[in-house]
Amino acid sequence: MAGNNWLGSRRSEAAADRILDAAGELFARRPAAAVGMHEIAQAAGCSRATLYRYFENREALHTAYVHREAYAVHREMVANLAGVDDPHQRLVQAFLVSLRLVRDNPALQSWFAADDAPIGAEIAESSEVIKAMSAAFVVSLGYGEPDADAESVERKARWLVRVLTSLLLFPGRDEDDERRMVEEFLVPVVTPSARDQATQ
Repeated sequence: MAGNNWLGSRRSEAAADRILDAAGELFARRPAAAVGMHEIAQAAGCSRATLYRYFENREALHTAYVHREAYAVHREMVANLAGVDDPHQRLVQAFLVSLRLVRDNPALQSWFAADDAPIGAEIAESSEVIKAMSAAFVVSLGYGEPDADAESVERKARWLVRVLTSLLLFPGRDEDDERRMVEEFLVPVVTPSARDQATQ
């Protein structure tokens, strides 16, 4: 019996992933806000009733899609930081890699279309998953335990997400321009100062 339940759970995950994959293909062609649930069901090859069994509404599907893709971006960003120990360099590299990963993915790019409601920015701001991943990254820059100064870590994590979404909506002139902005305006605010590190 337990084996059957496990198999059912795996089938459920596979079906949900298939729906999200189909949604991603549509998002790559049109802004995410313009894609309807009936189109996603059709692209996934399922009925609307089946779609709503997995995602109760469009907001739930959007949230699931963004969280799945955010985990993928986060994994690749962390892999790109192997061997980078300096907090300033870690922040700059992680930030620019994250920007590139989102921009290189047409489905993710559509979430930040400036000519449409930027629902990607709204979800990034309200998502507990994205907040937690951002806070964990801030802690990895040298703040010690997450509860050492939880409010400060949370504010820095929110600022990091806001600057990232801002540059996705309104890019800099080029990669060098964005790197300079990150180094000049983000690094001093988000990375710990020598005083912060000395008190830990």
